[in-house]
Amino acid sequence: MAQQQLTIVTGGSRGIGAAICARLARDGSDLVVGYRKNSNAADSVVSLAEVTGRSAIAVQVDTADPESVEQFFRRADEFGVATGFVNNAAVSPQVGNLVDADVEDMHRALDVNLFGYLLCARRAIRSLAAGGAIVNISSANANLGSPGVYVHYAASKAAIDALTIGLAKELAPSGIRVNAVAPGIVWSEFHLDPERPAKLASTIPFGRAGQPDEIAGAVSWLLSDDASYTSGTIIRVAGGM
Repeated sequence: MAQQQLTIVTGGSRGIGAAICARLARDGSDLVVGYRKNSNAADSVVSLAEVTGRSAIAVQVDTADPESVEQFFRRADEFGVATGFVNNAAVSPQVGNLVDADVEDMHRALDVNLFGYLLCARRAIRSLAAGGAIVNISSANANLGSPGVYVHYAASKAAIDALTIGLAKELAPSGIRVNAVAPGIVWSEFHLDPERPAKLASTIPFGRAGQPDEIAGAVSWLLSDDASYTSGTIIRVAGGM
């Protein structure tokens, strides 16, 4: 009998993370939904998963805190043997030129968007079943640079691409696959300016911002058996950017 799928998702209570959880539940995976603050939103994601017949729990975690990450994965381990992990929790920094960037804002962005990814990937390796998979959520900005917007955020996502490629090679002998999805501009709660996707639509070849579900589909494929020979790959889902 095939092993029941169980996916751990950080930042799973809203935006792209919530869409990923909903898609994975529809595709047959049980879930551990990681969230930072909004327990009501996380509980809603759990309820939606349960409606599809899947089992799910919401667990609070600060991905930039090593002890919190350890407690999060211990709780996930108690829930079941993970077959997949989605490294998604991130924060959006203030928009502007680097010369004007607030140092504390820069620290928080790098702590969550880079150090947090490293902490979670490091710990997820111990929780994943043989043949499991990791999907990191990167960004199209990783190789666009985001000049005048947030180059330090883009730099953190470029580091996620390097993490994906290096860790894929490191874990290949153990049968764990590591890939990434790089979204472009997507309608979600991530943006400090909620109208930013509309304002930037004209800069996107497709002429519109993406929807979270369009990102979730790529993540689901990378976690599936259809991607069994895919590792070290970064799938760009960015409307042609």
